Amino acid sequence: MSEPTVIDSQTIENLRALNPGDHDEFLREIAGIFFEDTPLRIAELDDSLSKSDVSRFERAAHSIKGSSANLGASSLRAVAEKLEHESRTKGLGGVDALVAEVKAEFARAQAALTTLIGK
Repeated sequence: MSEPTVIDSQTIENLRALNPGDHDEFLREIAGIFFEDTPLRIAELDDSLSKSDVSRFERAAHSIKGSSANLGASSLRAVAEKLEHESRTKGLGGVDALVAEVKAEFARAQAALTTLIGK
């Protein structure tokens, strides 16, 4: 199985098709929300991990998975999905490396989207 791309170009084109001719305003708006919200969800991961709050941790991972899927941040979505699954099936022991990977993939997605939309 191949590695997911940082940003899926088909998803970006689908988003652009929702508001053709708007010079990526819609895409920039969605990306802006993603850029603001995802760090909050990552902070939730850290906080809920320190408090051993599995339910809150799973919700934060699920939220990151969904928002990254909406924007085509495929690599981030894949890691968040794995993190959600691991925490649901095995608890929070041993998720530290995946949390670090979520943070790294978010940085990659943010950089790629910023370059793509010129924000």
